[in-house]
Order: sequence, then C-alpha cells, then structure tokens
Amino acid sequence: MPTPLPGPMTLGPYRLPNRLFVAPMAGVTDRPFRVLCKKLGAGYAVSEMVTSRKDLWNSLKTSRRANHEGEPAPISVQIAGTDALMMAEAAAYNIDRGAQIIDINMGCPAKKVCNKWAGSALMQDEPLALEIIEAVVAACAPRGVPVTLKMRTGWCQAEKNAVRLARAAEQAGVAMVTVHGRTREQGYTGHAEYDTIAAVKAALRIPVVANGDISSPHKARDVLAATGADALMIGRAAQGRPWIFAEIAHFLETGELLPAPRIADAKRWLIEHLHDHYTLYGELTGMRSARKHIGWAVRALPGGEEFRRHMNTLDSCEDQVRTLGDWLDALAQDHDRLPYLAQAANDEPDGVSPDNNDNSAHEERRLTA
Repeated sequence: MPTPLPGPMTLGPYRLPNRLFVAPMAGVTDRPFRVLCKKLGAGYAVSEMVTSRKDLWNSLKTSRRANHEGEPAPISVQIAGTDALMMAEAAAYNIDRGAQIIDINMGCPAKKVCNKWAGSALMQDEPLALEIIEAVVAACAPRGVPVTLKMRTGWCQAEKNAVRLARAAEQAGVAMVTVHGRTREQGYTGHAEYDTIAAVKAALRIPVVANGDISSPHKARDVLAATGADALMIGRAAQGRPWIFAEIAHFLETGELLPAPRIADAKRWLIEHLHDHYTLYGELTGMRSARKHIGWAVRALPGGEEFRRHMNTLDSCEDQVRTLGDWLDALAQDHDRLPYLAQAANDEPDGVSPDNNDNSAHEERRLTA
C-alpha cells in the first residue's frame, strides 16, 4: 500500500514543495549539486557546513560554500563550531550572504570535527550545545530566519540523549530537528536505527526529519512507518542518483516504482550539472572535483567502473563533457533507459562522503591551497 508523505511543508516563512530533503555532505552538496537535486524532485537542501572561524571566511573553500547564485529558495546553510558567540556571528555572516535558514551541525562524526568538540561531539556537552542553540536563535530570530538542528541519536550506545537535547532545542526556538539514526561512536558503520527518531518525533511539536540509510523507495516507506517523521533526509543515496527524490515521491504516492530515467534525460541533467560545477570551481579544480560526481553516476551501469577509471585520466573539462556524452550515447544505442546492474546499484558509492564527513577534504585542501 502507498504511504504518502503529507503535502507541502512550512518552515518559518517558507513553503517547501515536498518533504524529501538533501542532506548536507561536505565535498558533495555544493550549490551545483543542490540545484540539480532540487530540479529533480528534492523539496529542500542544506549546504555543506561552513566554519564559524572568522579567519577562514575569506578562504576560497568557504567563499564557494557561501555562494548561492541562482539557487532556488529557501537557501539553508549549515554552520559548525564550538563557541556560542562565534556561531551567532557565523549565522549573521551567512544571512548577509543569502542564507534564509540556518542549520546547526551537531551530527558530523568526522574526527577532524569532533576532535575540536564540534559536530556530534557537542552532544556530550549539553549545556554548551544549548548555549550555542540559544545564541544562534537569538541572532536569527530578529531577522526572521528559522534555525534548524541536525543531530545524532547520541554520543555512544550508552548515551543516547537525542530526545532530551531535541526537547531543549525546541524550547529554545529551533524550528525543525533532523536526527541521523546512528551514534557518533558508530560513525557510518552498522545500520541506522529508527526507534530513537520515533521517540524524538513523539516528544516534539516541531517537525522531525528522519535521516540515515534511506537508499531506496521501499526503505523510505519503511522509515516513515517506523518513525512517523514529518520528512525524510537523503544523503549518500543521492550521489550519482539525484533523481531518487522523484522515485521516492512517486512510490510513496502510488505504490509503484518509476522506471529508470531515460539515458537522454540523464545525459542532459549530468552535463548541465558539470557546466554549473565548472563555473563554480574553475577549470582545474572543477575538472578534478567533477570526477567523483561522474564516477557516482556511472558506477552502477555496465562498464561503469572501467569508464570511471578512464575519466580519471582526462585533464580538461571539455574532454570530460565530450567523453561522458559519447559514452552515454553509445549506451543509448542498446538501451532507452539507464540499465542499472542490480548488485552495483545496492552498493555504497566509491569514495563516499557521508553526511558532512568529508572524505574529499585532503584533495580539496590541496587544490585550493
């Protein structure tokens, strides 16, 4: 039986067209990727996390993350840090640069973030976490900017404090809470659990978003049933498959699976995305950072892994676009729609950058230094 999500959702003054969201993923959910996902069915997307450190705001990396040119509203920016005043200043900084919603990162499990007591490490220090939430809300409220919170179930199996922290966040004025169904201790190992998300949903009046391991229309249905969540947030499964939002929406509404996209459509979407990507990053960095997006898009297709290796030898944006277009045209001679390989389609993407766990950080630092 279909399990439809309710209709459009209101977040502050903004009307979201649907309740299928793109998770913030460092090194992945830049402006071109967010625009692509919104075009293909996502109702909302959160940016890569932006540091609260002022000394890094003028860096090339941060300036790109604060670039929202041409992005459909509402524009949501995630900020990360450990000092309440700095986080409030970061919220104001990003609002001045176009942010319409501010998301607080208390979900990132990356060691480089948690070792500085940011991200999900803040769940170990509830007074500090609440101080940060209150400071950010105080900075945003006078400007009519909603504040949201992304968190985990807790720091470890023995310390699942998501319900307590979410209640405090609601009382402090947070407009929406997203819960990834793992502890910080788990990182991205094992499986997400949804009982804690269901408990958070039962405890709050504000919208609660379920996140973690939502990789197919069937899984989306099951997570909705298990949690009663108001919306779903999808991360890794959207890498190379940005049309997953339309697939999930169709299945939840009708109980039927959409056929795979036509190759001609996928080619148009991917090449448009590449050109947008190059515009943001420039020739050299754009060409290199586009490789992962191309690899994710072809990995589950016949010959995709061999093609990905070949793409990694190309050294210009023009060659990338031409070669990808030619490869998809050749595939279209035998198939009208993307012919996914069943096993590969269920595997995690190579070089995955889980929700704000930036596995591409070393390459990005090298390219933008």
